Amino acid sequence: MVQEIRWGIVGLGSIAHTFAKDLALVTGGTLTAVASRSLEKAKAFAGEYGATHTFDSYEALFESKEVDVVYIATPHTSHEALSISAMENGKHVLCEKPMGVNPDQVARMIAVAEKNKVFLMEALWSRFNPSIRKAKQLVESGEIGSVGFVHADFAFYALNRDPDNRLLNPDLAGGSLLDIGIYPIFLSYLLLGMPKNIQASSHLYKTGVEMQTSMIFDYEGAQAILYSGLNSKSEMKAEISGSDGSIFLSPRWHEAQGYSIEKEGELVDYNLPTKGRGYTYEIEEVHNCLASGKVQSSMWSHRNSVDLARLLYEVRQKSNIIFPFEQQKEGV
Repeated sequence: MVQEIRWGIVGLGSIAHTFAKDLALVTGGTLTAVASRSLEKAKAFAGEYGATHTFDSYEALFESKEVDVVYIATPHTSHEALSISAMENGKHVLCEKPMGVNPDQVARMIAVAEKNKVFLMEALWSRFNPSIRKAKQLVESGEIGSVGFVHADFAFYALNRDPDNRLLNPDLAGGSLLDIGIYPIFLSYLLLGMPKNIQASSHLYKTGVEMQTSMIFDYEGAQAILYSGLNSKSEMKAEISGSDGSIFLSPRWHEAQGYSIEKEGELVDYNLPTKGRGYTYEIEEVHNCLASGKVQSSMWSHRNSVDLARLLYEVRQKSNIIFPFEQQKEGV
């Protein structure tokens, strides 16, 4: 009998709760350890989800012999350091998106994964969503002809939160882009690849973070119109239009429960509900990769994470959005 893959989780916020619930729905893996800076919080989380080991430091979990793969669910700015520490201890890593705040961080993380011969994947769960996978398949099969237009947005109101909240704090790489703008950018990249040119315009919030960004990605014969924002809601319905028809991903498209195809004036809806919240599919991909000895996923590879990081960084450069910790020290 194949031994179950033993998971550890570091960072026990809301996304970790969702992940733990979905992990329980997937065969072949079990949650064995959790870590938080608060041992009380770790014990409460472990009790809720059946983990047998709790730690009050991330490093202690990384050193544990009871864990095979670590899910990093902390804020963006700690992804690089924690992933590298886990991998240096021989652990496989599923790191919440964005894998790194900028391309240099992502490159360093991949180099450590290669050096230690461990698995590393960015937890871009939307890549594994059944409706998004179907949309990609339909585009590649020519179902809607040659794609000329992609539209995707992701926005919600968050300006009523504490200014120190990670979304509004520039020291924590806050703003809409890395948190939710990553999704529209990902969809354009998934369907059309790397753009020839990028246009971007952002508005800043009083804390210094970018609070809304509009983007145009130019391709040969196609454009993608993308948007992310924290100062209003948006419909969050994605459209992929070609010469012979259109595909629509239903609202909150990044976790779509179905899709529609419009051809010759006829619109047909298809339901494709996810198992659990939808994190189940990225978990299954990790299990499959580990079972076959892969150190990266072919569905969301290291190259894909590097490309995505470059696109996010270029959008930020176009809008002159550099985080304080990225600023070079003066007078050197």
